Amino acid sequence: MKKLLVIMMTMFITISSVYASQAVEKKGNQTPLCKLFTQKAKAYKLNMRHDQYAEATLASYEKRAEVFCSKNK
Repeated sequence: MKKLLVIMMTMFITISSVYASQAVEKKGNQTPLCKLFTQKAKAYKLNMRHDQYAEATLASYEKRAEVFCSKNK
């Protein structure tokens, strides 16, 4: 019985440390979608036309960047 308890506690400690290290890594890094839409918005803004459709596209990229980047916090 003691061996089973020791094995279960060891598994719990190992699993919790893995999840903790993954959480630290995610906070430091941007999600791929955050990075993608941030870059797309910047690049599109530099070369965009100045009409209604282009402004809507830029707004869409900026909105998605905001949504995916806010998930990091």
